[in-house]
Amino acid sequence: MNGTTIRTLVIDGSPGFATYLAEALAAVPGSRFELSCQATLADGLAALADGGADVVVLDLHLPDSEGLETLRRVLDLIPEVPVVVLSELDADDLGVGAVRQGAQDFLVKARVNGEVVARALRYAIERHHMIETLRSAAMIDDLTGLYNRRGLLTLAEHHVKLAQRSHRQLLLIFADLDDFKRINDSWGHAEGDLALIETAEALRGTFRGSDIIARLGGDEFVVVAVDPGGVSSDTVTARLRDNLHVFNAQAGRPYRLSLSIGTMRFEPSNSVSILELLARVDEAMYQEKRSRRRQLSG
Repeated sequence: MNGTTIRTLVIDGSPGFATYLAEALAAVPGSRFELSCQATLADGLAALADGGADVVVLDLHLPDSEGLETLRRVLDLIPEVPVVVLSELDADDLGVGAVRQGAQDFLVKARVNGEVVARALRYAIERHHMIETLRSAAMIDDLTGLYNRRGLLTLAEHHVKLAQRSHRQLLLIFADLDDFKRINDSWGHAEGDLALIETAEALRGTFRGSDIIARLGGDEFVVVAVDPGGVSSDTVTARLRDNLHVFNAQAGRPYRLSLSIGTMRFEPSNSVSILELLARVDEAMYQEKRSRRRQLSG
């Protein structure tokens, strides 16, 4: 990472230490650190919400937060940014606890100098990137590039907890590709794979990059729309069906893509697990599928 500016957010209640850290890092040959400093957790979280940090240096003992709860709140907000923890206390249990909770390193203030911190920050970024790469590979569906079941459960659980704490809503959508077995039986598994890939593209075109889009396996897809605001489930469903109509009009296939769709809005006052939420929205999808079949047969 030589020659690259590392945007470093320091959240530390001691102005003197923040000044020392800036001067110590500036003195390290070949290093380029762009430091910004916040003295409280509230101000640090606000700065992180605005983005622009490659790594965080976090004191566990702040005027408005103490101990590992401080780290948890930072990681909940920005799990994609590595965190190096600082403490006045030279306590092995605190260091082990911080690393187990997700910190990339634990440093004791009395033992740090510019080279130690510079090395810790560089390693934290590289180690975090490697972990995220491995984690991503284990959570991605090979065929569609969407999240797989493991990815969905991991990310959705995080967003459910965050929604409960921040009093935001989630919109869950469960979609099942209609007549998938007939597509496989009539035109072969390669055509069936193409149908799944194009359904995934329609989902990507309907939802935002911040939403979680996953293929559970087979012909089942789930979307967790984060903080949908006033957008109704009917509006989202209509938008998805419109995108499928465009795919069908352009593809020239001997069959049409269609989805049975169930939706459910998650309120922050709920205390159910993500598995229970998925079971409920799955049932809503099957109710919609049964209703459409009755209409066609009637």
